[in-house]
Amino acid sequence: MVSFRPHLAALILLLVATVATPSHAAVPATLVEDWLNHQSTIQTWSAEVVQTRTLKSLVQPLTATGRVWFAAPNQFRWELGDPPRTIAVRQPKRMLVIYPLLKRVEQYPLESGQTNPWRDALALLEAGFPQSRSELDARFHLRDSSTTNGVHFLQLEPRATSARRFMPLIVVGIDQSTYALRSTEIRFADGSFMRNEFVRPQSNPTLPDRAFDPALEPDWEVIQPGNP
Repeated sequence: MVSFRPHLAALILLLVATVATPSHAAVPATLVEDWLNHQSTIQTWSAEVVQTRTLKSLVQPLTATGRVWFAAPNQFRWELGDPPRTIAVRQPKRMLVIYPLLKRVEQYPLESGQTNPWRDALALLEAGFPQSRSELDARFHLRDSSTTNGVHFLQLEPRATSARRFMPLIVVGIDQSTYALRSTEIRFADGSFMRNEFVRPQSNPTLPDRAFDPALEPDWEVIQPGNP
């Protein structure tokens, strides 16, 4: 089984202030329906992202900036740093994690029908863009909701045991008036947090050429962690 390493956790996503202990309060059906109706209009999406990680071992949180692109149903590209220090690309059958400065590429297969911790984690990354209520319910328990300063917060608990062991809770922030994605926050099993705050989002933009098919230089090392 592939293990999750700290630098990869920094990329993840599916995804507020401190997350409250989840309760079993009912989530308003109209809130979820309005959110899903908005999501049905999105085929592509992009935004600048401010990522803040709060670790128990550090006094001050770590902050990084970057960009994210998404195309329905499940392709995405995350870049952190300017110029990018780390790039994560989700393709239909694999995930690439690219380190341009190191000239190194890690690839993780996402074969359908297999129990795969990467597939479970990627379901969390896609939490902000569900295509239907059945898809949302298949991946998450809706635990609770709240509204603060014009933002709805939905608390989602992963159904997959392997994902829940790593990330027990994710909170999705939704604009109260437009139902657009504003933020995601993940609570990790070790007590650390990661918040992604999306700035200047664009719905249905024209995405860069080869956004999800990055050109790799021939001298870069390509490996599949976990393989001999």
